[in-house]
Amino acid sequence: MELDERFGHALHATARTWRQAIDRRLKHLGLSQASWMAIATLAKDEPQSQTELASRLGVEDPTMVTMVDRMVKAGYMERQPSSTDRRVKLIHLTDAGRAIYHKVRAVADPLRRELLADVPRDELERMTRILEALNAKLGEW
Repeated sequence: MELDERFGHALHATARTWRQAIDRRLKHLGLSQASWMAIATLAKDEPQSQTELASRLGVEDPTMVTMVDRMVKAGYMERQPSSTDRRVKLIHLTDAGRAIYHKVRAVADPLRRELLADVPRDELERMTRILEALNAKLGEW
């Protein structure tokens, strides 16, 4: 297998198993991968339109609408009209959404530290820069 093919395979497999490891640790919270990722994404940059959130999560708008509907029903998110565009609904976390986000972080942060504990800091910084550059390049396509 060529190096670039190995890289693509390793990138995909690592991302998948990384999310699965977090999913297993978050199972007790009753959140799907898509749900905790939406909550975490929104917690870091709130509010967002459904379209912005869908783009950041890499899902289609109809999928995002269904997911937000579930999160609203669960009490973690709410929709509010945009003050600049009445066609747009902005998604906000509720107090319950912020509380569940802190529970997610309390599980995910130690796991991330555990998984990366044996990776030298300079290598982690280099890998991170490479992945960020690759992501930016892909975003241009």
